[in-house]
Amino acid sequence: MSQPPTAPARKPLPTNWRKWILGARPRTLPAAIAPVLVGTAAAPRGVLSAWVFVCALGVAVFVQVATNYANDYSDGKRGTDDPGARVGPPRLVGNGLATPSEVKRAMLIAFGLTALCGLPLVLFVDWKLVIVGIAAIAAGWFYTGGSRPYGYAGFGELFVFVFFGLVATVGSFYVQTLAITWLAVVSGAAMGCLATALLVVNNLRDIPGDTEVGKRTLAVRLGDANTRWLYVALMVVPFLTLPVMAGVGERPAAALAFVGLVMARRPVVAVLSGARGPQLIAVLGDTGRVQLVYGVLVAVGFLLGG
Repeated sequence: MSQPPTAPARKPLPTNWRKWILGARPRTLPAAIAPVLVGTAAAPRGVLSAWVFVCALGVAVFVQVATNYANDYSDGKRGTDDPGARVGPPRLVGNGLATPSEVKRAMLIAFGLTALCGLPLVLFVDWKLVIVGIAAIAAGWFYTGGSRPYGYAGFGELFVFVFFGLVATVGSFYVQTLAITWLAVVSGAAMGCLATALLVVNNLRDIPGDTEVGKRTLAVRLGDANTRWLYVALMVVPFLTLPVMAGVGERPAAALAFVGLVMARRPVVAVLSGARGPQLIAVLGDTGRVQLVYGVLVAVGFLLGG
């Protein structure tokens, strides 16, 4: 008599320093890196400062990591990261890898590093940048923190578009030039669409679990089908803006980023074909790679034309 098939063995949960890498969610870091590359490269080469770029990149990366830890902490405390209902990667608090106080401490350290990277920009570039920094930190915390987290009310995508698109890109341009141009704004909107696509596909995957625990994300509000079309739109718009970016800034080499269309095909087809659950984890990774490649090629194009 044949034996029934056995379920595939689950990977052991990470421990020690590896769990903190997991909690930082490396797949989301292209959302922090790419807009800084684009915003910096949009500035004229004659004014570019290496230390300003490093500080801007540090602010973007650490505020992303801090927001991820804050999300893990708040969701874990509320019990909305129940591993029995989740499809995605393990969470520090929800899966018992760390205590809430430990994750909160990691969050505060990451927010502290955000402020540390931003301090030279405030002191030597423009003191008003402190307002932007405080707003970014507050937005990162209240995404899932506080008594009325806006991420639970369907406004998470707006936060990502504004802070990981417009603010990160235009801000990176501003600290190099002390000016804001249409090239920076259009580039920020394009980067914001790709960053938002990451969150949309993440929330698409989590619709069943979020619905069960009462999280009214935009994906839950729109429903499965509409969320898929939103994802496609967010992936397509950045490529539609490339001719505008090339023309407004007189940087025709920005068209190099059309190469990213080849990479974008797979995640878009997967989403339109009805990928769900674990299949969307791969789509999340593909989306991050599209964003990073798009950002790098736009940045290279800007530098070639600048």
